[in-house]
Amino acid sequence: MNLTVLGAGAWGTALALILAQNRHRVTLWGHNPARLLEASNARENHRYLPGVALPVELILEPDLSSALRDAEGVIVSIPSNAFREITTQLGSFSGFVVSTTKGIEHNSGLTMCRVLAETAPQALLAALSGPSLAAEVARGVPTAVVAASHDPKLASLIQDLFHRPSFRVYTSPDLLGVELGGALKNVVAIAAGACDGLGFGDNAKAALITRGLAEMSRLGAACGARPETFIGLSGLGDLTVTCFSKLSRNRGFGERLGKSEPVAEVLASLRNAVEGYPTCRSAHELAQKLGVSAPITAEVHATLYEGKSPRRAVADILTRESKSEA
Repeated sequence: MNLTVLGAGAWGTALALILAQNRHRVTLWGHNPARLLEASNARENHRYLPGVALPVELILEPDLSSALRDAEGVIVSIPSNAFREITTQLGSFSGFVVSTTKGIEHNSGLTMCRVLAETAPQALLAALSGPSLAAEVARGVPTAVVAASHDPKLASLIQDLFHRPSFRVYTSPDLLGVELGGALKNVVAIAAGACDGLGFGDNAKAALITRGLAEMSRLGAACGARPETFIGLSGLGDLTVTCFSKLSRNRGFGERLGKSEPVAEVLASLRNAVEGYPTCRSAHELAQKLGVSAPITAEVHATLYEGKSPRRAVADILTRESKSEA
C-alpha cells in the first residue's frame, strides 16, 4: 500500500521503518525540511534514532501536500499540541488514518481520534498504542501493541500492515479505552519518575503504579471506555514500561523534577515532546468535570502547574487517608 507517516520524530521514524520492512511504499513527512534532508542524505535519523539505518526505499518528503498526494492510509505521529493544526490538512482525505499520538487535547478534552473525527471527517479512524519504546522498536526488539478501531475490518487491516515477528499487533474494538490508556499512563509515569528522583524505593513505585492503574481505569470508565481495556497492552503494559524504563521521556522528566530541577528549565532542555505534561492538565480538568477521584493526577498537576514540590506531592499521594482498595 501507499502509506504516509506524519511526524519524523523517533516514533514516526520507527513506524515508517516497520512499514517499509513490510514492503509498503512509505513516505515520511516532518515539519523541519533541513533535518529531513540531512536524514535522507545520511539514511539515518541521527537526532532521534542514531545508529538505525533507513532503507533507501523510504521516501522523506518535506512538503505535506506532496506527502499526502497518493496516500491510501496515513499514520499520525506528531505531538498532541500540534495534532489539530496538522491534521486539518486531511479534511478531504477518504482513506484510513491511524493515530499513534498518546495525548488528550487541552480545552476540548478530546482524544486524538476524536480530534480526527473533526479534522478528517471522511476518513476511517484507528489508533495504535501499547508498550513500545521507539528505540527498541527500531532495533527489532520484540514488542507487542494493539490496533483499535470501531471498525473491526480496519483494526485487522492495521494489524496486517504492521505485524512482524518482532512487532506483534493485537486488535481491540475499544478505541476510546486504548487511546485513554496511552495518554493517562504518561501522567502516572511523571509521578513514578519523581519517586526515582527523590530516591524512593521500588515498593513506593509499585504502589504508585498500582493505584495509578486504578485511577486510569476509573477515569476511563467515566468517559465511556471499557475498564478491562486498562489491564491490557495500552493500559497496564504501557504503564509498566513507561514508569520503569530509562528510555521513557515522561519518567525521565519526572525524575529530574524529583531532583529539584525547575519544570520550565527541564522542558526547555528537552528535544522531544513530553506528552504527560499537557495531558496532565487535560486529564485533571476532565476528572474534575466528571467528578472522578484522581489523586495522582491532581498531585502531578499541582507540581507541574501550581508550584508544589515533588517531595510534598509524592508524600501526599502515599500518605492519603486509609481506605478500601476497591
